[in-house]
Amino acid sequence: MTRYRSPVPAKPELMSPAGYWPQLEAAVRAGADAVYFGLNHFSARAKVGFSLGELPDVIRSLHRNGVKGFVTFNTLVFDHELDQAKQAIVAIAESGADAIIVQDIGIAKLTHRIAPGLEVHGSTQMSITSAEGAELAASLGCSRVVLGRELNLKNIRAIANATDIELEVFVHGALCVSYSGQCFSSEAWGGRSANRGQCAQACRMSYDLVVDNRTHDLGESRYLLSPGDLYAIDQVPELIDIGVTCLKIEGRYKDENYVSLTTRAYRQAIDNAVHERLLQKPEFVSKNELEQIYSRGLGPHFLNGTNHQSVVRGRAPRHRGLRVGVVTAVNDQNVVVAADHQILPGDGLVFDSANWRSPDESEEGGNVFETVEMGGNTVELRFGREAIDFTRIRVGDLVWRTNDPRLNRKIRQSMLSQSSTTGIRFEVTTGVGQPLRLVGTTERNERVEIGGIQPLASAKSAALTVEMLRQQLGRLGGTPFHLDDVKLNSIEPVFCPVSQLNDMRRKLVSCLIEQRERISPQKTVPWKVDVDQTPSPEQDDSVKLHLLVRSPEQLEAAISCCPASITLDYLELYGLRPSMERIQAAQIMARVASPRILKPGEQKIVRFLLSLDCQILVRSGGLLHDLVTNFRASSASFPELFGDFSLNAANAIAFNEYLRMGLMRIAPSHDLNAQQIEDLSSLVPGERIEAIAFHHLPVFHTEHCVFCRFLSTGTDSSNCGHPCEKHRIALRDGSGRQHPVLADVGCRNTVFGAEAQTATRFLQSWSRSGIRNFRIEFVDQSSDEVLGISNAFIDFFDGKSDVSDLDNTLNRFTRQGTTQGSLYVPQAFRQLVQLT
Repeated sequence: MTRYRSPVPAKPELMSPAGYWPQLEAAVRAGADAVYFGLNHFSARAKVGFSLGELPDVIRSLHRNGVKGFVTFNTLVFDHELDQAKQAIVAIAESGADAIIVQDIGIAKLTHRIAPGLEVHGSTQMSITSAEGAELAASLGCSRVVLGRELNLKNIRAIANATDIELEVFVHGALCVSYSGQCFSSEAWGGRSANRGQCAQACRMSYDLVVDNRTHDLGESRYLLSPGDLYAIDQVPELIDIGVTCLKIEGRYKDENYVSLTTRAYRQAIDNAVHERLLQKPEFVSKNELEQIYSRGLGPHFLNGTNHQSVVRGRAPRHRGLRVGVVTAVNDQNVVVAADHQILPGDGLVFDSANWRSPDESEEGGNVFETVEMGGNTVELRFGREAIDFTRIRVGDLVWRTNDPRLNRKIRQSMLSQSSTTGIRFEVTTGVGQPLRLVGTTERNERVEIGGIQPLASAKSAALTVEMLRQQLGRLGGTPFHLDDVKLNSIEPVFCPVSQLNDMRRKLVSCLIEQRERISPQKTVPWKVDVDQTPSPEQDDSVKLHLLVRSPEQLEAAISCCPASITLDYLELYGLRPSMERIQAAQIMARVASPRILKPGEQKIVRFLLSLDCQILVRSGGLLHDLVTNFRASSASFPELFGDFSLNAANAIAFNEYLRMGLMRIAPSHDLNAQQIEDLSSLVPGERIEAIAFHHLPVFHTEHCVFCRFLSTGTDSSNCGHPCEKHRIALRDGSGRQHPVLADVGCRNTVFGAEAQTATRFLQSWSRSGIRNFRIEFVDQSSDEVLGISNAFIDFFDGKSDVSDLDNTLNRFTRQGTTQGSLYVPQAFRQLVQLT
């Protein structure tokens, strides 16, 4: 579908974050067109948010100022929570919220059924990176999608030209190293799901890089998964030209100073780009100020194209503020710095010695007590009574200002004086013997008409003029409006008392405010939360074992085990055909795993997958939509499709929606524990579930290529020399565990958990519940390990061994041990499910 492009780009909406009331008020004052915020539950920022009881007041407050309110509901929702989710959706619709932002396709469908008039936006956690992904969201009732932050401007333009759905793009704030919705590190290592708003930020930890079993010197870049922050002021004009609907600022955990400054900066950038009168003072917010208020190092990153050397600097994982100098000398009680920016008493500084200190050591820093100019840009810094160990500061250390009291005061003063208002145009119509008629129309096309009571008399003197109207109607201080223009329609001079003009102005403004504050609840449709169960295929009670391999060496061992199917998940797609023919020659069902991410221009991969004439393990919603919409009808031998964990099917509504699209079976999301997978089989035919019984959890899936960044000087696959084809790497954490890293055909990296996650304790209960298909996935295992692990499961399902035997064998063939990982069922969860 080709999108209609207006010759004059529309002004995009500016959306700001709000953790709570102070941030919400700061966003409104600074000129946001919309604010997004979460509730205390079902939000990807679980530590902040409003209660359902506060929601009507929040929407009323926003609407009074002409600002939209979008509620984030962007987590996966479990089956036992669906009734609670339904109640929340009803409350959101009845509050008058302008839209709900969702991740879970089951919740998208549920919202569309319950509140068909409520706008649904697809969250960035949907991992939408193509027009096909956007169209899938549209088919579920979404009118807007938030694109993945890994897309460049060319990608975004291609998507905009191929779909009519509204596009929302992040322009500022923190970046996740993993694709949103595809990170399971918190789930794997702490039982805290990022897809449930409980991210533990494992990407911000330090790691050692192990290359071919040897520790690689990382120099100062020990935080090799911690990206810098996004800054796209310079890209605003092109995003407007592309036709992006909304520019979004990240930061629901940030304070009101951050929200105020970033909102004002992008308000000015948008208004300036469309050549409109600025609503703010002409003093522009500088990049230095934005860097100072919060950043890990600002840059456009993926928006300007892939450069793996710049996305992750790796010196530190936390807010650094503005770099203000370099240490040139250290004395017993002071530090001498070659300053890049003025340093003043009260500044909070930190000394960055990433090039020599262990990442586990704390850094030295404190508040400056006194500065002594030493000529040129050199300054001596003296500190107060704070305990600073000057022996831990060295010449060459970078100096960062993490706190600037003057900027903080400036922002607070600005927030007090700021009042982002809506322009209003007045049209006055007069006539002798007729009451005055006053019409007010805002720049947002809100319109109110007020009629006078007394007929106007002919003017003998002091006739009503445009200048007089400007003076009286422009008295809008303390209201959410400012005067844009006045038009007078008058055939003959008339006299109108000033008191009448003022009274009509006040009435008109009061009506506009009342009109804005009036809650316009969306109608809701009573609907019992049940599941439209997909019919079961022909019953087959036999247990089937499916193997997934990632190398030809593993394949040979897998073939000798004669499983029900073998899935190929190779680095190089174009090396698949010989392996595929090898499986088919052994009369084993062959499947190929698709990439988890497909961007514009990568659709040739779809055609290649179809040309292999085998079944496809679908890992992307966009790919699924493309296959069933654009290829199924025209293909004489369309392959069977199977859905993988990355589709994030976490409840029966989502599960059945995917099955309805044409998937034969689906692997549940890794956010589900073992009990939830078993319970799912009571809502979905067990034959439709493919449970993963052994694998290394894919903790990160990232556009950032560790191979390119640290084993080459290249910027991307065109000049990196492809070290991923020559070396095996792993990330070693502080506990000594080594997490393997593999690249895929799109040069995206997957970091796998060190321990093998096993479902041995749950296999019998899963089988009793009707689940018959079990998958074993290998990462970097040898052929002997593939044989040993596969045969251990075969013996177990054949009744030749018990759970204890299976565990013992798996522990013998796994290098770093096994874990229940995300399958673990806490006792508190069992009790919660029983209560609900």
